[in-house]
This record gives sequence, structure tokens and C-alpha cells, in this order.
Amino acid sequence: MSNARATSLSRRGLLAAGGALGLGAVLAACGSDDKKSGGSGSETAAAKSGPWSFKDDRGQTVKADRTPSNIVAFVGAAAALHDYGIQVKGVFGPTKTKDGKADVQAGDMDVDKVTILGNEWGQFNIEKYASLAPDLLVSTMFDDAGTLWYVPEESKKKILAVGAPTVGISVYDRQMPTSLERMLALAGSLGADVDSDKVKQAKKRFEDAAARLRAAAKAKPDIKVMAGSASQELFYVSGTNLSIDLEYFKALGVNFVEPPESAKKQGGGWFESLSWENVDKYPADIIMMDNRTSAIQPADITEATWKKLPAVKAGQVIPRTAEPILSYDKCTPLLEDLAKAIETAKKVS
Repeated sequence: MSNARATSLSRRGLLAAGGALGLGAVLAACGSDDKKSGGSGSETAAAKSGPWSFKDDRGQTVKADRTPSNIVAFVGAAAALHDYGIQVKGVFGPTKTKDGKADVQAGDMDVDKVTILGNEWGQFNIEKYASLAPDLLVSTMFDDAGTLWYVPEESKKKILAVGAPTVGISVYDRQMPTSLERMLALAGSLGADVDSDKVKQAKKRFEDAAARLRAAAKAKPDIKVMAGSASQELFYVSGTNLSIDLEYFKALGVNFVEPPESAKKQGGGWFESLSWENVDKYPADIIMMDNRTSAIQPADITEATWKKLPAVKAGQVIPRTAEPILSYDKCTPLLEDLAKAIETAKKVS
């Protein structure tokens, strides 16, 4: 992380903030930009002995003599691949909580069966990484410069020197279905049966959930939704124009609180930072709160100004998965939960 460019934002603040935490906008860039690039399509598990290639969201085509099997991935990407039957050997990023349980970003993975290379921002054990003999590293990207999420900038060259090719899946300035399709394409290239009934049914449930959310938003257009995140010092209000979930929900008709661009400059365009004294700046009927372990959860917020918010008093606070696991199984509940919240919400703002 570039200290010179991040001095206006504390690490805790960045990790707590909604959307992409703002880090995508302040990390040093690497790679090239090609947000519209496509994938290589799916291959079967039987094709593992043959040549493999995949065009990622940097526009880079990664090639290998055989389909990768010693995969290391950012925990959220690993969780998505797991849902499609692709198991990874190692992970990095928030994997276990302080009490040793699986972090929310680990999804359904058995976190005791993967090698954890680093559990926090800036941690990446290169020796452990090399010992896995990795043949692919996968991460998401929160900018258009190709920065691989949670791959430390200061040790990036050493990590790349191990020799494993890298794949980046973008979750920046696009809607959720696009990123879901890209992760599915990657899983297919790695041997997942992307044409199975299970996958088709999961996608159908996702589409049904999207239709439900669209209908709920249309039926209650006056219900105002705010996406927030809490740290000890600040409250963050996310804008919708960069995050894959909020962009998609807005496209489905959800009426969001939208901080002005000028207010989001310090947050890299992702969010506005508010003092707790000013947490009531934006009227809202529903508040979606960042559910990552890096953020303070609603039950632990003690600020009196928070407790006085109409949405809080009405019990209209729901979790927000600010870094969605890119499988249809994991993203469907996000739409369903917001739809239910809007369907049952009272106008309190």
C-alpha cells in the first residue's frame, strides 16, 4: 500500500468502509485495464491433462500446459470456486475470526483444510506460498488498474517470482451479474461442470430473487436505503456507482442514499466519511451495514446518535455483504434479504 497516497485514510478506516473499502482507488496500479474482456469458456475435469488458458479481466490471457490444480486464491474467490466444486490449496485474506471460526468471507469452505498464507491486510507468507508449488493465483480486483486484492504491494514482486500465473476477476464499477458470469467462466475453465442442473437451478433462483427485488422496489419507491459501515472513529456512507452489489440493486430500482461525488473524494470515490455526531446527515428508512469482521457490527455500536436514527429505532437495519462471494448460491440471499426488508419496511425518514 502506498503510504503517500493513503495518508488521508487510516488502514482501519479503509478496511471498514463500504463497497471496495476505497483501497482499490489508492493502491498502486499494476497490469492493464480491460473491463469488458471475456473468458475462455468451460472445460471438463477430464481435460486437466491438456493445455489450459483463460483471459482475465485485465485483458491478460493466462496459459499453462495443463489445467491448474494447486490453486491459491483470495479467500472470497476461493469460497466462490468452492461452490462450483473447485478446491484451492491455499488462501489469503480474512479466513478465520479471532476465535478460530470461519470468517464470513470464507463461505462454506472448511478453513481447517486450506493453508492460510495471511489472515489480515498486508499478510502473505511467501515461504508457505512457494511450498504449495502453486500453479495459479486468483484474486478479485477493486480498481481498473489490475491491482490484485490482498496481494501486498510491497511483496508483489517476490510473490510473482514464485512463478505461478495470476488471474484477476474484476468487482469494480460493474454490476453483480457480470462478475458472477466471470467467476463462473473461470470455474468452468478449471474443470467445474457449469452446465449442471445444480448451477442452472442456482442461476434461476438468483434471477427470481432479482425479479422479487425489482418488484419490491417498484411497490415501495419512497423507501430510502443507506449502505453504511462503522469504525470506532467514523461512519461511512457508500455510494452506489462502484460496488457490484449496490450498482445492481440500484439498477433494479432500489432508492439509495447517494452522497455527492465531492463528499466521496477522500474515500476514493467509494464512500463519504462522517463523524458520529453527523451520522444523521442522510434520512434513511433501511440501513444496510457492512458485515465484515473489519467493521463494527450494529449490536456493538454504542454511539447515542446511532441509536436515535429512525431506521435503528424501527429495527430496520440489515447486514450488507460488501464483498459478495461470486457464486449464484451466495448472491441470491443478498437480493432476497433486501427485497424482504423493503417489502416489510415502514416509512420512518
